[in-house]
Amino acid sequence: MSTIKDITSLEQWEQHLSSLPPSTLLIVSFHAPWAAPCAQMATVLSTLASEYPATEPLSTSWVSVDAEELSDVSEAYNVTAVPFLVLVRGGQVLETVSGSSAVKVRNAIESHAKQSGKEGTALETTGANGTAASVQTNNTADSTPEDPEKKKEELFKRLGDLVKAAPVMLFMKGTPSEPKCGFSRQLVALLRENAVKYGFFNILADDDVRQGLKEFADWPTYPQLWMDGELVGGLDIVKEELANDADFFKSHSVKSAVDGAAAS
Repeated sequence: MSTIKDITSLEQWEQHLSSLPPSTLLIVSFHAPWAAPCAQMATVLSTLASEYPATEPLSTSWVSVDAEELSDVSEAYNVTAVPFLVLVRGGQVLETVSGSSAVKVRNAIESHAKQSGKEGTALETTGANGTAASVQTNNTADSTPEDPEKKKEELFKRLGDLVKAAPVMLFMKGTPSEPKCGFSRQLVALLRENAVKYGFFNILADDDVRQGLKEFADWPTYPQLWMDGELVGGLDIVKEELANDADFFKSHSVKSAVDGAAAS
């Protein structure tokens, strides 16, 4: 049976890619240790992997990547939230699945495991040096109109999961390393100054989330900061909270956790 291989370095990632035959379906699971849904997804993928025999040559290859530790790989595949699954064959991205829906993950893997790989649209992925390139989801099944209400319901369910993906979630323009607006840059700086461990979502990479979260949160602008699944607000609100309470971030501060451990 197949097992999941942990990829811990860029060199290991490139070696693994180069070792795979063009016919192999590569299942890449991006995760982060702080995101609780990732632990659930790891169990789901481990169970799924066990259902596929380790053939020669490999029909499937299952790998796990820490999205933060290997940020070059994450950026190459446009990973903006975790858990995030990418299905690749012959250097082409066939499909991506964001979130922790076991049904969607199983359906995607089963669908592409049965295909020869010739039906996927050719998409650029990562080069030999791991540099970023344009990657998009290949949704060939959406040929019929979808009920707007059902689509909105599914989006809101996804948003409900996203805002709880980490105890502190920042929805911003760009990434913490490359903010695309001054407000996002300032909010990232505040989180870093207070040693807050946080997850983030680049709303510029997903227009459904960008537009839908405004209605879901009843908050029309970005960045948005969420704590424990509840909206705090934008930059002004966060500054106001800190001005009124210097310990506003204390329960989510890495510094506080370290100090507490030292005291005990």
